Parts: sequence; C-alpha cells; structure tokens
Amino acid sequence: MTSEPFDTPPRPSGAGQNERDKSPRRGMCAAVLALEAITLGLTTPVMISVADVSTGVALATGLGLLLACVLVAGLLRRPWAYALGWAIQAGAIALGFAVGIMFVLGGIFALLWGMADFLGRRIDRERAAAFAAYDSSR
Repeated sequence: MTSEPFDTPPRPSGAGQNERDKSPRRGMCAAVLALEAITLGLTTPVMISVADVSTGVALATGLGLLLACVLVAGLLRRPWAYALGWAIQAGAIALGFAVGIMFVLGGIFALLWGMADFLGRRIDRERAAAFAAYDSSR
C-alpha cells in the first residue's frame, strides 16, 4: 500500500508515456487498420485464383495494401497519417473492381475507420477538457 494521496498525477507507464498522452483515437484507428491488413492480405489469393488477376499484380496490390495498413498504423502519432488511412480506405473499396466483395468489405472498413476517427477525436477533446478542468481545480 502506498502513502501517496489520490490527487497525484499519474505516473508514466511503458516507454515514458503517461495517461494524458494516450490517444483513444490512435488506438481505435490502429485496431481498424490491423484488422483491415488481415482482410487485404487475404484478398491476394482470391485475386489470383478467383478473379484471374495476374500473380504479380495481385501480390503488389494485396500485399502492398497490407503493408500500407501496418505502416500507417505505426505512423498514427502524426496528424497527416490519418489522411493516408482514408486513402487506404479508398484503395480497399477500389479493390472491389477486381474482387466484387471488396466493395462491401471496403465499405465496412471505411465506415469503421470513419467511426474510429470521429469518435476518437471526440473522446480526445473530452479528455483534454477533463484534464484541463482537473488542472485548474488544483
């Protein structure tokens, strides 16, 4: 049991990151991109075997989008990375021209991305306001 009072600021956890630096928006968007990466990677064999897309094009497209998802998920600390996330959503929907079901799956992931981005921004704003109110009351 510690003897610290309850109103002490949170201690840094992990790699020097404290509770105020954690972004729910970043976490939710990264989760969407991680799941989308799996889906996009699995479209590669479908493009080759079902859609009769050449192996090189299918590998470049499917695995390229998979790699883009992973890279952008890691770059979400930068504000411009969210625009890249939207570009990936457009690419996933456009993949529907090769594999028809990707119009539906790409749309679902675009909806998930949009909700994660919108709700994440909202949560980030509300958390910042709550921390500011807490700081001003001390």
